Amino acid sequence: MELKSRVIALVLSGFAMPALANQVKPGWSGAPEELFQAYVVDEGLKQLGYDVAAPAAVPEVAIVHTAVANGDLDFYPAHWVPLHDAFWKESGGDEKLVRVGTIVKNSVQGYLIDKKTADATGIKFLDDLKDPEKAKLFDIDGNGKADLYGCEPGWGCERVIEHQLDAYGLRNTVEEKQGGYFAIIPDAIERIRAGKPTLYYTWTPLWVSSVLRPGKEVVWLNVKETSLPDGQTGNTAVEGLGNLGFPVNDQKIIANRKWIDANPKAKKFFELVQIPIEDINAENNQIAAGEKSNEQIMKHTTDWIAAHRTEWEGWIAEAKAAK
Repeated sequence: MELKSRVIALVLSGFAMPALANQVKPGWSGAPEELFQAYVVDEGLKQLGYDVAAPAAVPEVAIVHTAVANGDLDFYPAHWVPLHDAFWKESGGDEKLVRVGTIVKNSVQGYLIDKKTADATGIKFLDDLKDPEKAKLFDIDGNGKADLYGCEPGWGCERVIEHQLDAYGLRNTVEEKQGGYFAIIPDAIERIRAGKPTLYYTWTPLWVSSVLRPGKEVVWLNVKETSLPDGQTGNTAVEGLGNLGFPVNDQKIIANRKWIDANPKAKKFFELVQIPIEDINAENNQIAAGEKSNEQIMKHTTDWIAAHRTEWEGWIAEAKAAK
């Protein structure tokens, strides 16, 4: 067994009970903030008659792509386009994988600072932090560089951040603080609440922008020109926010090609199911308020399905009719 396959086997065995041979095997990142949309998809498959295993938590997004490509998992419902394009290609691309539907539209990402510092200094662009004096305002560890609360390793956003630190000439004045995102972002929140200059990365849909509200406690930074890694392309200008430097992403379901070709009902449901981004933000706020157990997130899921009953039943009926 090659090394990557051994890694996948270890990851899957460490985060979920093995699925039975005839069970559908979903994957997710392990973050409670992503489990809601995984459960929505799982519930649809169950109503179509599938035996669906508990989602396998695979924190490395590159590995979950490879697991789906190799058939260790059947699908993953949070593939960001274009952020995860490199993972798609590295896992076999169109030969092994299929992108189906658009479960979430218009996800944005970018860099923010506290509004207090923005107003006092006039900092509007990430490039402004090439100025050592401005960068030092955000220094936490005393080395003179701005500390950027960044992306979790392996999620894909760290590739963009590290690329842009080079592309914008920021290596001498800015460094990315990496770790478990949900372990480090509370520190950024507390710093801003305490009135301290703070620089951080985030995305939507997510509860962070409900706690640190753009235009209120924080402001988005712009970039003067777009530079992206891995051949990524896409619109990085967001109406009302400016050029955030990250393409606006759609989230799609990726599936193993052989599995999806053999399951037209699942494919049709994947093509139809959509969750409005504001609904995921609202559900994420429930997680931020402490409702983050599997049971509580499942209740969020069933509540959401009940609130969208007519549309949901239409998706299920159309999927059942697929040939």
